[in-house]
Amino acid sequence: MTSPINDVSDTAFWIAHHRALETARKDALFRDPWAATLAGERGRRISELMPTSAVVAWSVALRTRIIDEYIAGALATGIDTVLSLGAGLDARPYRLSLPAALLWIEADYPHVIDYKEGVLHEAAPGCRLERVKIDLADVSARQQLLERVDGTARGVLILTEGVVPYLANDAVASLADALRDMSRARFWILDYFSPAALEYRRRGGADQAMRNAPFRFAPADWFAFFRERGWQVKELRYFPAEADRLRRPIPLPRAARFMMRFAPPWIARARREAYRTFGGYAMLQPSTRG
Repeated sequence: MTSPINDVSDTAFWIAHHRALETARKDALFRDPWAATLAGERGRRISELMPTSAVVAWSVALRTRIIDEYIAGALATGIDTVLSLGAGLDARPYRLSLPAALLWIEADYPHVIDYKEGVLHEAAPGCRLERVKIDLADVSARQQLLERVDGTARGVLILTEGVVPYLANDAVASLADALRDMSRARFWILDYFSPAALEYRRRGGADQAMRNAPFRFAPADWFAFFRERGWQVKELRYFPAEADRLRRPIPLPRAARFMMRFAPPWIARARREAYRTFGGYAMLQPSTRG
């Protein structure tokens, strides 16, 4: 079977489609009026062909709400710059209530930026918005961007939504070191997945469906990995706990619900614990600052 995902950029259309689906719900956890137009037919087609779309829709709704709340909290501390690396088709500068003086910088591949600007050319962001065309794998270009931002900001929030899982361990290490070297970096928002979650992806067929854009980041100890690079967890919101808080239960397949309900007690406890911490979103801060 041909994968509907040709490269990492396709995931932006897929995720935008799920933001559009969430926006259409009466009980939506957020509203993104630009998501459907940004996703287009391409996003819908990818979603229909992916085997895990129901669970992805659930996680996208939760992660979007989590990140929105993280951003609001960071802004309350005096952050004046948001640096969104691998921004994709995110429309937060347009849909969130933001300080007009805030500088929001979106960095992504040139073709992603060109497409996004074409779609949103008549929309007005709620803050100062700058877009940077860049291949973030180009370490020299990335470093120039980080140094420029660091030289003009008072406090920077870095957002890498849906970026880190697709990078190899050494690439994440390089990025973490570079961000830690920014004297104005205050917070970093990024994905968290447990080793158990990554193993489940492999067994569940998600890796095959996304073989052209596989998850690559798989440290033995996620927390130690970032701690060794000068970052500490300020807050980590796990999807299951957020699902309970927001009353949005995971749409597990019937077989999985049956196994959770009728498994022996000791197996059920282990499965519940693995489920409770399988993934979420973290906000990191430098270990010795702020």
